[in-house]
Amino acid sequence: MAWKPNSIVASLALLFSVLVAAVIVVAGVVGYPYVSKVYDGIMVKLPEYPVAQKTRWLDQNWTDKREWVHHADQGTATFHIPYEWFMALEQPVLSLRSAGLLSDPTYLDRFGFIPDPSDPKLGLPIGMARGKAMVDATAKPWKNPRAPYNDMTRIGLTCAACHTGRFTYQGTELLVDGGPALTDLGKFRTALGLSLAFTRFVPFRFDRFAEKVIGADPSEVEKTQLLAQLDKILAQGKGLADLDTVVAPQSVVEGFGRLDALNRIGNEVFAVDLKIPANYAATSAPVHFPRIWDASWFDWVQYNASIEQPMVRNVGEAMGVSAMINLTSVQGGLFNSGVEIVNLDRIEKSLAGKQPNESTGFTGLKSPQWPSELPPIDKKLAGQGEALYKEHCQACHLPPVSSAEFWKSDRWSLPDKRTEERYPGERYLRVEIVPFAHIGTDRAQAQDMFDRKVTVPRELDISSDSFGQALGAVTEKTIKHWYDGQTPPVAPEQREEMNGYRDNGIQAPLGYKARPLDGIWATPPYLHNGSVPNLYALLSPVAERPTKFYLGNREYDAVNVGYRYDKLENGFELDTRLRGNTNSGHEFNGDGTKQNEKDGVIGRLLTPQERRALVEFLKTM
Repeated sequence: MAWKPNSIVASLALLFSVLVAAVIVVAGVVGYPYVSKVYDGIMVKLPEYPVAQKTRWLDQNWTDKREWVHHADQGTATFHIPYEWFMALEQPVLSLRSAGLLSDPTYLDRFGFIPDPSDPKLGLPIGMARGKAMVDATAKPWKNPRAPYNDMTRIGLTCAACHTGRFTYQGTELLVDGGPALTDLGKFRTALGLSLAFTRFVPFRFDRFAEKVIGADPSEVEKTQLLAQLDKILAQGKGLADLDTVVAPQSVVEGFGRLDALNRIGNEVFAVDLKIPANYAATSAPVHFPRIWDASWFDWVQYNASIEQPMVRNVGEAMGVSAMINLTSVQGGLFNSGVEIVNLDRIEKSLAGKQPNESTGFTGLKSPQWPSELPPIDKKLAGQGEALYKEHCQACHLPPVSSAEFWKSDRWSLPDKRTEERYPGERYLRVEIVPFAHIGTDRAQAQDMFDRKVTVPRELDISSDSFGQALGAVTEKTIKHWYDGQTPPVAPEQREEMNGYRDNGIQAPLGYKARPLDGIWATPPYLHNGSVPNLYALLSPVAERPTKFYLGNREYDAVNVGYRYDKLENGFELDTRLRGNTNSGHEFNGDGTKQNEKDGVIGRLLTPQERRALVEFLKTM
């Protein structure tokens, strides 16, 4: 009996159903990180965004630096695969035909990665960089299976991936250098893992992949070698996925615009690089990507004011997003790394500019000013808010940076325990660290860093098992190894300059720093963990703040000052009832007496009109 068309379709449908079931099983067994945590089984569901009619970068004294910084190689290999693979992988859509490229800028945009039309040849969004040869911990490069066996190159995230903000308003997209990104790195890890798994197990997909990576008409020998490389990556991913499963009960989903950066850095260094699974910790304390303008001149950085030296901060960040470092092989040179120290130094100097003072202000990356595309500021209302700012905010957050009072503040000083300048006019801004007992915000980020312990092998010569101290020591030794390994070795005075003239101070206070509020209007959501959607809600009692809201909306709310937070299909719903997500503290809900200011209540109850006035003034900063 002849096959009928509907019989053929039915048979193919049955075959495809079996294929889907097989992929789900195999992906869960062999998967890359987060393959087993897929959305709706085998789909990564992403928000749909309208196409902006116009895009503009805000003026931040950054035009001549922007293009280089956005793709500056920091030595990272964040995705654990070569650039050549990344550009060849297909989107994680089950199809026997080509599903479109994972690297398609329009597709990556839906995860929050900002397309960069200024560099079409590279083909990467802002915050991704193509680097030198991709190597393992023994400095052995990955090779293309085809003669002449060229080195494959690494691809990784840069600081711009997490610190470039954007929002839309009535069809116009506004981009903010140094602002908080609105990316969902968790969803992207899931998509990348599925793409790799589908490449391995979906019929015809590996052949298409091999042709893109190896070249036209790859031989069976070449494909076998490539398949072995792919299996190695999937096996590594399976190990990381297993570790995530172990800590899952204590972990908190990060979602759009947030990342548990310090715990992830610790996991990369002390569990992955050191190959000690017991050091793997839960991602229990997501934080909102911080704005980075002015930060080069703070005496301490990170939300919990835990790191003092710029070079240690930046190298630690690079190691956390998978810059190669050898911590296990004496023969390979302990603390040998792929971190691009020169580029990190150049980035830091670009951000910082020269020593700021009253006459120059900040000369590096500046905070953005309220743009003309947004509704004009109500100057009368803002004037009322200025008086409220002086009464309620200035003691912790200092006067506006545009004022002489800010620059004359006694908070500009040398670092603690230093009495002599290392260059003429050396000064840093001493940020106040507000203890939990007063500020009352979610404790997880600071508390978990304070509590975390790690096991470190004796041969690394690190005395402390405290996570912060141990990370600072590993980072310092990595930097010193690079300085010593140059020809000639980096001179002491140049090391001091590259280190930002600051020592490797590490601390873990149980509190959070209060920084100046210039550009605060461009940095939603608010509090260190992003648990409050807008400034009006932040100035309201906790009971009036939304308990649940959506992250991932890009449309700006110019009245309440923040992103819209109504339901977003395939966005991320943040539940503030969970530890790590709580929206308590920093509350104006007292009666005006000091006795009433406790348990996170930091000031008297503000009337709705007062809140509006204060929000209007914050737009001017």
